[in-house]
Amino acid sequence: MKNPPHVGGFIRYDILEPLELNVTEAAKALGVTRPAFSGLLNEHVDLSPEMALRLEKAFGVSMDVLMRMQNSYDIAKARKSEKAIKVQRFTKAA
Repeated sequence: MKNPPHVGGFIRYDILEPLELNVTEAAKALGVTRPAFSGLLNEHVDLSPEMALRLEKAFGVSMDVLMRMQNSYDIAKARKSEKAIKVQRFTKAA
C-alpha cells in the first residue's frame, strides 16, 4: 500500500466508535492520560509498543497487527522523503 493510514484513525473508527467510547473513557480503560491517547488518535504521535499492548489487553485487538500497521505507515512516510536523503551505495575499496 503506497499510502497506508495512520493507526490512530483505525483505533478511533474501528475500536472506539463501535464501542461508543469517548477519548476520556478509553484513556481511563488503558491506564494512560487523555492527552497521550488523544495525540495518537489525532495522528500527532506514533503508536508505541507499550500502547499497542495496552490496546490488545483492553480491547482484544492484536498488538502485532497494530504494530504492523504502524510500521507500514512509517515505511511509507520515509519513502516520501527518500529523494531528500543523499547517500551513495557503499562499495569496498579493493
